[in-house]
Amino acid sequence: MRKTLLALFIIFQTAQIFSQEKSKTPNSKPLIIGTIDEIYSKELSEKRVLNIYLPPDYNESDTTRYSIIYVLDGSIDEDFFHIAGIVQFNNFPWISRIPKSIVVGIVNVDRKRDFTGNTSIDSDKKLIPTYGGSAKFISFIENELQPYINSKYKTNSSNTIVGQSLAGLLATEILFTKPKLFDKYIIVSPSLWWNDGKLLKMQAEILKDNFANNIQIYIGVGKEGLAPSVSHHVMEIDANLLADKIKQSKSKNVKVYFDYLPDEDHATVTHQAVFNAFRLLYPVEN
Repeated sequence: MRKTLLALFIIFQTAQIFSQEKSKTPNSKPLIIGTIDEIYSKELSEKRVLNIYLPPDYNESDTTRYSIIYVLDGSIDEDFFHIAGIVQFNNFPWISRIPKSIVVGIVNVDRKRDFTGNTSIDSDKKLIPTYGGSAKFISFIENELQPYINSKYKTNSSNTIVGQSLAGLLATEILFTKPKLFDKYIIVSPSLWWNDGKLLKMQAEILKDNFANNIQIYIGVGKEGLAPSVSHHVMEIDANLLADKIKQSKSKNVKVYFDYLPDEDHATVTHQAVFNAFRLLYPVEN
């Protein structure tokens, strides 16, 4: 029996080595879909990694400039790949649904720290001990990230942010505190239960009649139920309340879309929601 197992092991190892050697043929080359940039953030006192997707015809020598889509949770093992894929799909010449865009995936270091503000709720503090870094992270986006991207890449003035769950909470905080950083907000299943829904009670600048910037907001949510909080927030209800709050804006420059996806849950909603968001934010002109 031992001899049989040893023989099988040797055959297996030989096959693996042969397979590895065979894969190292002159015809093999890396599959590249983007680039990785690194910047040091003084705001955060740490290095940050960026995953960058460029349109296939991006050319440093021409005059074309591109919209930017910033993806929170932008790691390779998070949302970067499938958001970039949705962008590429919608940029196919036979579809041409959205403007050709650069996708910037912001790789996480401590997403719970970066995407949450301060809280007075003890259960929040216990759930996320490193809470409270959102103000610094927003400063990083405003003062370091966007200037870096605009200086290195051929960008225009159109900026979109995509965030789901805690990243949706951060996107909502930016919308209410620094709305001019982006002109399109894709907010999916936002964790508005944080600090007992304090953002929902905030009197934001975008609600005033003198808010002059054109902003479009997509809010999508699946069938998700109770949030992980002691105050019994329901994800669908909070997302709906956020949309209703924005609809009360006295400014004619703010437009919001609410999208309920009952066939999706908190784990599956992002891909379908972002696809739907592009359809609503860029309607086909008849």
